[in-house]
Amino acid sequence: MAEKQVTLMKGNEAIAHAAIRCGADAFFGYPITPQSEIIETLALLKPWETTGMVVLQAESEVAAINMVYGGAGAGKRVFTTSSSPGVALMQEGISYMAGAEIPGVFVDVQRGGPGLGTIQPSQSDYFQATRGGGNGDYYVIVLAPNSVQEMADFVDLAFTLAFKYRNPAMILSDGVIGQMMEKVVLPPIKPRRTEEQIKKECPWATIGRPADREPNILTSLELKPEVMEQRNLHMQEKYELIRENEVRYEATKCDDADYIIVSFGSAARIGEKAVELAREQGIKVGLFRPITLWPFPSKQIVEAAKGKKGILVSEINAGQMIEDVKLAVNGQLPVEHFGRLGGIVPEPEEIVEALKEKFIK
Repeated sequence: MAEKQVTLMKGNEAIAHAAIRCGADAFFGYPITPQSEIIETLALLKPWETTGMVVLQAESEVAAINMVYGGAGAGKRVFTTSSSPGVALMQEGISYMAGAEIPGVFVDVQRGGPGLGTIQPSQSDYFQATRGGGNGDYYVIVLAPNSVQEMADFVDLAFTLAFKYRNPAMILSDGVIGQMMEKVVLPPIKPRRTEEQIKKECPWATIGRPADREPNILTSLELKPEVMEQRNLHMQEKYELIRENEVRYEATKCDDADYIIVSFGSAARIGEKAVELAREQGIKVGLFRPITLWPFPSKQIVEAAKGKKGILVSEINAGQMIEDVKLAVNGQLPVEHFGRLGGIVPEPEEIVEALKEKFIK
C-alpha cells in the first residue's frame, strides 16, 4: 500500500517536499520574498543525503535559470523558484529553453509590482506568464494552484507536462498560497530515474553520444530563416496539441447561475465565498476557475457563459486575465473587472458589491 503522509505546512514548503518526493534531480534558485521558504526547506531537508538531489543557491536568478537549462538539457528533472522581479530576470533563459524545447519547471510566487513593488501578494504576472514573457513566438504551460494541496500536486504534474511536450512549465502561485498553512497529503515517494531510464525516455538529451547517431545539439539559435521558420511552425503545431489536450478548469454552481465570477489562484478561493454570500442575498452566481492559464479554457468559458447575464472577472491586479475572457466570449455578454492593487487582497464582500454595482443597478 502506498505511503500516505498528511501534514500541516505552508504552500512554499509543500513545493519543496513534493519536489523531493516526485524524484526531482536538482534545484537551482535564489532567495526572494515571498518564496524563500522553498530553498530554505530544501536546505533543511538535505535531499542530497537521501535521494541524491542537488540543491544549489545560485549567485542570481539569471544564473539559476541557465543552470536549469543545462540540467534539463541532460534529461534531468530540474526546477527553479522565484518571485515576480526574479522571474522577470529569468525570461531570457526561459525563452532559450522554449526555443530549444527543453522541459524545465519554474515556480513564480507572485508579489506586487511593477518594479520591486511590494512583498505582499499579487496576481500581476499573468501577462508575463501567459504571453511567453521573453522574446519570440512561444508559450509556457501555466498551472495556477489555489491551495497548499495543489501546490504539492502540481509539481509532479508540471514535470510530467514539461517532459511530455518538451516545453517549459510554470506553477503560477502568489504570496497568499505560498505563505498560508493548510493540511496537505504529500505525494508518494517516486525514485529518481536511472541513467538508463533517462536515455530511453529522453533520446534528445545531451547525455553522451553512442556511435549509431549524430550528436544531440540543444539550441535556440538558427541562422537560416527558412529553417527557423520550420522550427517555429513545428512549435506552433505542438502548442495547438497542448491546447487540445491539456486544458484544466473547475466550474462551481454555474448551471443555474445568472452571473459568473471568473478567478484563478487565491482570488478563486475568495470568489468561492463571494458566491456563497451572493446566493444568500438571492443572487444566483457561479464560479469558473481556470487551472491552466495557458492553455486557457476559452471554449469551456463560452459553454459556461451560455444564457448568463454577465461575467465578473475578479483578479488581484489591474485587469489581465479579463482580456482572455473577453476574447473567449467575443461580445456575447458583458464582461467587467474587479481587482485590488499594491498587494491588497480583496474581501469577498467587495466582490459581491462590485457584482451588484456593475450588473444589478
